[in-house]
Amino acid sequence: MGKSGCIKTGWSMKMKIQIKTTLILLTAFLSIIILFSGFVYLSVSNYSYEDFYKLLEIRAVTAAKVELDKEGSSQELIALRNEFFEKLPQEKDHYFRIYPGYSFKKESEALRLPISFFNEVIQDGKSEYNKNRMFYKGIRYKSKQGEYIVVASAENYFEIHHSAYLRRTLFLAIAAAFLFSALIALYFSRFVFKPLRKITDSVKEISSENLHLRLDNNMNNDELTDLIRTFNNMLDRIETSFETQNNFISNASHELRTPLTAIIGEADVSLSKIRTIDEYIETIKVILDEAETLDRKTKALLFLAQTGFNGKNQKFDQLRIDQLLWDVKETIEKINTESLIHIDMSLLPENPLKLKVKGNEQLLHLALSNIISNACKYSNNSIVNVSIGASDQNVFVIVKDHGIGIPVNELKYIYDPFFRASNTLKYEGYGIGLPLTRNIIRLHNGEILVSSIVGQGTTVQINLPVGQTD
Repeated sequence: MGKSGCIKTGWSMKMKIQIKTTLILLTAFLSIIILFSGFVYLSVSNYSYEDFYKLLEIRAVTAAKVELDKEGSSQELIALRNEFFEKLPQEKDHYFRIYPGYSFKKESEALRLPISFFNEVIQDGKSEYNKNRMFYKGIRYKSKQGEYIVVASAENYFEIHHSAYLRRTLFLAIAAAFLFSALIALYFSRFVFKPLRKITDSVKEISSENLHLRLDNNMNNDELTDLIRTFNNMLDRIETSFETQNNFISNASHELRTPLTAIIGEADVSLSKIRTIDEYIETIKVILDEAETLDRKTKALLFLAQTGFNGKNQKFDQLRIDQLLWDVKETIEKINTESLIHIDMSLLPENPLKLKVKGNEQLLHLALSNIISNACKYSNNSIVNVSIGASDQNVFVIVKDHGIGIPVNELKYIYDPFFRASNTLKYEGYGIGLPLTRNIIRLHNGEILVSSIVGQGTTVQINLPVGQTD
């Protein structure tokens, strides 16, 4: 019930985000469309007003020529005017003679025009005025009879017909754009959230029983790729922690039981009757030996468990892997003077910065020491070749020996704590080295590859990501 509720809540949140994204996109589209439509409407309206005033001015000049100058035949001019000039709604022409000092107050009141209209015509030669749908164009015209103010007026047909048609067209266009934008916004939001839904579905399949599953990283999206890579890295750490805890419990119960049983058995036998001093000494020696074995196994288990976590408490620095290998070689040769280790430098890159990795020196020293010392031990101190190389992404270390090898059917168990191959019985060890090394390499986002042929030897390759260089 709780899991179902959690899934429903997550789905509800996802739907809310998707709806919110759709609304944001739709609002943005509509805002742009409305602003653009308003701009178009105002531009066309302003242009129509200017064009209508020009039309009135042409009519005023034509009317003045016909009425005041009497150029040509009046009937011909009137016929020509009617032929080329469409009759405008409520079209009227007015003629007012200009006299010195005359104010045109009566004319202003009669036509319901401001007195400033007439003053502007006298001073500037023309003037414009509109009220409601009536437009007025006044010009100062010098005729044969004297100077006149000619006023042409008409109802703006654009406001009556064209403007209404333009508004309807824009409203229909906005409605169509709204539907089209809604479809685009819905499709876009689904397209954007499709990878997230895919990630969510994949995450739901991952549980403690199948922590080996990982998210598909084949997405053409840098942000989601970074998210998936981060999540997969987190799963690596969680899987390692789970494996470590499970191994610790199972191995602790199994590996620690043997020395404890031996200690308890020896103590019981010793206490079953009175014994000689030599017998007590021998019993104590056995108990001490088993106790030391128990101590070593306990420390190994605890160290293995510590390296199974995410390493937040570990200090990571920039270090040169070739220098680290020389330190490892020196350390192993001090412990085992019969070791023969050859470090091959033929694969070194021209740029020494490519040999830098970001890691913990002590842990990497331990990991490399485990691999190389095992190679020396299981090859009976024959020569061990260690090669170093680098690519643009990784630094790699290859350790190759000519020892006893690992049986093919046992290779899959080599990372199980305390597992030892069937052909290693005469060699001392506890089976902790490889699991410990793998945990350390995982902490450094690297990988370890092992291949082996019985009787011919083993090759171990360690790949570590190149550290960031300044």
